[in-house]
Amino acid sequence: MTPAPLLYTYRRCPYAMRARLALLQAGVAFDAFEIVLRDKPAEMLALSPKGTVPVLRLPDGQVLEQSLDIMRWAFVETGDADGWWARAQSPVNLALLAVCDGTFKHHLDRYKYPERFDGLGSRAHHREQAVDVLLKPLDAQLQSTDQLGGKAPCATDIAIFPFVRQFAEVEPGWFEGLPLPALKGWLRGWLAHPLFQAAMPKLPNGRALPFPAAH
Repeated sequence: MTPAPLLYTYRRCPYAMRARLALLQAGVAFDAFEIVLRDKPAEMLALSPKGTVPVLRLPDGQVLEQSLDIMRWAFVETGDADGWWARAQSPVNLALLAVCDGTFKHHLDRYKYPERFDGLGSRAHHREQAVDVLLKPLDAQLQSTDQLGGKAPCATDIAIFPFVRQFAEVEPGWFEGLPLPALKGWLRGWLAHPLFQAAMPKLPNGRALPFPAAH
């Protein structure tokens, strides 16, 4: 019997979250290993010395170490019948994703963890920059489409959503005061989405367990 892909993950990590969302949406059955950040498993470090999640070990021994590579594999491997990956390849979506993983993540880290970045700009500065570089463009895009994939969601929605969620959780009251109604509606929809609920069960640490598909 061919073993299932094994995903090393951490429940609250947005990179690992997007990998789980993609695997679930694509209907890929996989095993999940919830790591302890201060005691990372030797098996994972042997596969991926970078020491960060997600890491996906495929049945043939191939190792995928980047969240977007895992997302691509999940959708392409299963034929992308619903077009989640195809819709994500539009110039607008590719540009939004590049900003999310680049400039926005830079400012998000300095907003969420200011103690780690002393002397590199005020927390308020990074908060405002994060809004300007990604949240405002997202809101503008979502005013004309229900999802980033159009009427139906795409891989870009589930790739960016975990990072917007993380930003919103830093100061929920302040976030709710932002004049970004389309973005906030989109975020609320994803927080309540069955796919997100399926991706967020608490797993025991230290052992691989089957992770059920969303379908």
